[in-house]
Amino acid sequence: MDANASPGEGPRAGRREWIGLAVLALPTLLLSLDISVLNLALPHLSAALGASSTEQLWIVDIYGFMIAGFLITWGTLGDRIGRRRLLLIGAAVFGAASAAAAYADSPTTLIVARALLGVSGATLMPSLLALISNMFKDPKQQGLAIGVWMSCFMGGMAIGPVVGGAMLGSFWWGSVFLIGLPVMLLLLILGPFLLPEYKAPEAGRLDPLSALLSLATLLPVIYGVKKLAANGVAVPQLLSLLIGIAFGVVFVLRQRRLEHPLLDLRLFGNRALRAALGVALLCSATMGGITLLVSMYLQQVAGLSPLIAGLWLVPSFALAIAGNMAAPALASRFNPAYTIAGGLLVTTVGLLLLTQADSAGGIALVVAGYAVAFAGTSPMGVLSTQLVVGSAPPEKAGSASALSETNGEFGIAFGVAILGSLSAAVYQGRMTDAVPGGVAPDAAAEARDNLPAASNVADSLPGQLGTQLLDVARDAFTGSLHVVALVSAGAMVLFALLAVVLLRKAAPGGAGEGQQPEQTDRAAEPVVG
Repeated sequence: MDANASPGEGPRAGRREWIGLAVLALPTLLLSLDISVLNLALPHLSAALGASSTEQLWIVDIYGFMIAGFLITWGTLGDRIGRRRLLLIGAAVFGAASAAAAYADSPTTLIVARALLGVSGATLMPSLLALISNMFKDPKQQGLAIGVWMSCFMGGMAIGPVVGGAMLGSFWWGSVFLIGLPVMLLLLILGPFLLPEYKAPEAGRLDPLSALLSLATLLPVIYGVKKLAANGVAVPQLLSLLIGIAFGVVFVLRQRRLEHPLLDLRLFGNRALRAALGVALLCSATMGGITLLVSMYLQQVAGLSPLIAGLWLVPSFALAIAGNMAAPALASRFNPAYTIAGGLLVTTVGLLLLTQADSAGGIALVVAGYAVAFAGTSPMGVLSTQLVVGSAPPEKAGSASALSETNGEFGIAFGVAILGSLSAAVYQGRMTDAVPGGVAPDAAAEARDNLPAASNVADSLPGQLGTQLLDVARDAFTGSLHVVALVSAGAMVLFALLAVVLLRKAAPGGAGEGQQPEQTDRAAEPVVG
């Protein structure tokens, strides 16, 4: 790195660091692409392997469960054994698991392979972000690098339907998993030469019991929240949440007693980190719920296939990528809190546009509103991530990165559960007296539950009656989208105010009010090679 830097700035990154960022961009792109292509491949692999509906759910969900469960453990392990080393280990396992998934001969084998993909993916995500924070010390360069990293993740989501559609059109379903092999192979070849190694001095040994308690906390909570979103309030979901919370209490108590905890709770003593995590959690929750409803609108109301619906969302990712790249430059001219707040007000405008879409011919307005809303959250995503990582001491960068990633996973899951439940309640209320009179009572009750059920009922009814039921169901769902978007718009205004109040004293690099002196003086140990 170039040691020359202006007062108040870190050393500036050179050519090697920027080339290293390009290497890190590849697995980032792959991780998000792997999520989006599976939705297209699911019907093909289900037919080939004979997967039941329950097995299909586990094939989709196990990946996210494992990532959420292992983020904190692997993030902290990277601080101890070296972030580059953990990244390369994860890349090797991810590549092997990708091959196992591609050639799976049964649903069980595929579920196990997907679980391994999630476990190894959880090593990649915090390692990538921690390495970026170590390679780019200058706040402006760091913000740009994080913007590039986030843009690659969004780019993978955008091109996933295109790549997946092309692969499935020419090859068998397993080909979508083989995309990861050349990417991980390239990372394994170039990583040792272009990526520096960093690990915390005197980090201590990893506590296995804390790792188990972390899993016992996160997995039941994530599972319970996802099932609440899918099936509503029920005893198993509530019991899962209670079990996770109970283990969480034990986990926190143990971390307080350990000299070298798995998760250093002193990180939360930093006001900038707490505020950035809080605002990011709230915004992720809101946009997670909105994303679900927009996707349902495009497929269930507009009648688009998953591939075409995904292509309609490409403008959203394109605008968000532009916002990611612009956020660091805006933050260098304006206070990061005002940059984040301004973006959230833009999101508010996009959400209000969603309230104007109707059930017939509303695709363009829904896509435009979602694109504006999604782009407005870009400054929050980039700058809050930079604030979280920058607020932690360098030797805790892996832990802070894992916190940021886990925070996002929780936010999306909670948003889907809360806003999904609100949408369901509005839909059911609007359908109470809207079902046409000729529909049998049992079928009418089923149609009142949710839009997919109403679509199934409509398919079983004779011509005009089925059309009438489907029309009122689509109107009811669109009305629920309006209510959720309006509530979310009000929430975004509140979140913008919170950002200004809580983050206005935070510096672009992450240091801010509440920063402890020892957190700025300690440094991670660079290891040559």
